[in-house]
Amino acid sequence: MTRIFHITSRSAWEAAQAQGSYRPASLESEGFIHLSQAHQVVQVANSFYPGRGGLVLLEADTALLLTDLRWEPPIGLRAPEGKLSEDIFPHLYGPLDLDAVLAAHDFLPGPDGLFTLPAALTANS
Repeated sequence: MTRIFHITSRSAWEAAQAQGSYRPASLESEGFIHLSQAHQVVQVANSFYPGRGGLVLLEADTALLLTDLRWEPPIGLRAPEGKLSEDIFPHLYGPLDLDAVLAAHDFLPGPDGLFTLPAALTANS
């Protein structure tokens, strides 16, 4: 099983559950859903969501996806040293089927506004 992750608001996740699939704005505007590998989650969160509350971290199994998953370089994500990241990221070219989501972890920043992986994920790593 290969796990991938997506950061979203709790309200967007609750709406997806009511609608039967997850379709964030990026699916319409960019054609795909941004996802991360476990080792990329904290960098992404601290680059794009510092200090933001009300988030969940969706954990999905790639074997359960119903749409096209591609591994591609990021656009504009900077590595901690200030260089552009050379890591590749999973991009889902279609909606995220709810059956592929294994868990929705509470994902809150620490007192300093920065994120760490939820304890449930660090225990399984």
